[in-house]
Amino acid sequence: MSTTPPVLAAELAQAWADIQRYHPELPDLAAPESLIGESSSACGHELSFERLLHEAVHGIAAARGVRDTSRAGRYHNRRFLAIAEELGLDHPEEPHPSSGFSLVTLTPEAKRRYRPTIERLQRALKAHSAATAADTARTFRGPAARHGSSGGGVRVKAVCDCGRNVRVVPSVLAQAPIVCGGCGKPFRIPEVVGAGAVAS
Repeated sequence: MSTTPPVLAAELAQAWADIQRYHPELPDLAAPESLIGESSSACGHELSFERLLHEAVHGIAAARGVRDTSRAGRYHNRRFLAIAEELGLDHPEEPHPSSGFSLVTLTPEAKRRYRPTIERLQRALKAHSAATAADTARTFRGPAARHGSSGGGVRVKAVCDCGRNVRVVPSVLAQAPIVCGGCGKPFRIPEVVGAGAVAS
């Protein structure tokens, strides 16, 4: 298996730490691996620093107890936009009818502030893309690849021994262990009785 996913996960964790330097209330990113290969049309399809900053808005909203989305997390409301603006994201147009203010972009000031971080993450993403493209010639990725998905898929509940859980695409968990920040043990997908049992 390529060593690129752990390298990219480390770069994502470092970029998150760079955001925390300016926004100390941002909680730690428990599983940077969970962002690799995951797609969300409401939060942006492509993994980038802009997308990471978008996810940080959700992190700060959670820390503050602010409900920043509705419609099962798809519609990003004005509370989301207010926090996004604090972090250096802008949404100059009216809200999108179905996703609200989700498609935020970096302000020029944020681009200047995070330039070294953005460049470092872009290099890691480019290396990851090259390694993934090389791997796809030799591997079968299943229905997601056949139907043009960018790797999202159905998320299931992964648990650790201390009782914490995260939602993750199984293929992401298969790339490398996701370690719990509470107990230090890896998250795992519990065995379920009966086929097709997916946590909701």
